[in-house]
Amino acid sequence: MKHVPFKGIIAYPTTPFDQQGQVDIPLFRQLVERLVSSGTHAIAPLGSTGVLPYLMDEEKEAVTTAAIEQVAGRIPTLVGVSCLTTERTIYHARYAEKAGANAVMIIPMSYWKLTDEEIFRHYEAVASRISIPIMAYNNPATGGVDMSPALLKRLLQIPNVTMIKESTGDIQRMQYLRRELGEEVAFYNGSNPLALAAFAAGASGWCTAAPNLIPALNLALYDAVTRNDLQAANLLFYQQVDLLKFIVATGLPRAIKAGLELMGANGGYLRSPLQPLSQEETATLQQILQPLN
Repeated sequence: MKHVPFKGIIAYPTTPFDQQGQVDIPLFRQLVERLVSSGTHAIAPLGSTGVLPYLMDEEKEAVTTAAIEQVAGRIPTLVGVSCLTTERTIYHARYAEKAGANAVMIIPMSYWKLTDEEIFRHYEAVASRISIPIMAYNNPATGGVDMSPALLKRLLQIPNVTMIKESTGDIQRMQYLRRELGEEVAFYNGSNPLALAAFAAGASGWCTAAPNLIPALNLALYDAVTRNDLQAANLLFYQQVDLLKFIVATGLPRAIKAGLELMGANGGYLRSPLQPLSQEETATLQQILQPLN
């Protein structure tokens, strides 16, 4: 596949804050290093787990720079650059490219419902201003826009839009993408509970926050899939599926922070309006995590 620098497990680091509500860059570097050292195949700062919409421009720049410097070329880096406006998306995409990102990920964020033509022109405008690949990210639950398979297929006409991340949780869409676009187009799963089914449908990788907590299980699942060992893949998936469902249901930033702390790592603070997990939620997470580590 041309211009597709990612495969396997693409891990989302959380963006931690200090007690004063400022981004804790030294801690962020530690969390990135933790993911790199775990063996994950790529790092994707500034996704949903990285609370991208809650950050100011200079904070996004600081996180982008810190991630790329910490990774230091050991694995590929995919930087989220999504903004409500095309102008700001271009700005952050250009910043990420200059900082050394291997690719950028864009979700069409919307207050008003965007038309397909508006979305296409948004991606086209950003793509015309950078030379690195773009991953088109479809997640209506967070972006407010549901890009149809037909629109995603159209976006791939833009030369450096070379990857699709599908997070609707609809496995039929992934099957459609593979059937309509062929094996030369890379699509990625962003729906944690569909990890195994997405790989079976032909996904090139899995974009997930789970490696913050269970990297060995995530990597083992991918290895089993690549070996075509369905029995092992099923066993590994069902070992982790309760955690995958929990972190989605309770909110990725909240759940990852709590999970890190349960495992003895510093997860930092959250930025309001996000709040820590309740005592009951934390107890449930501890029960889920205990047999996995």
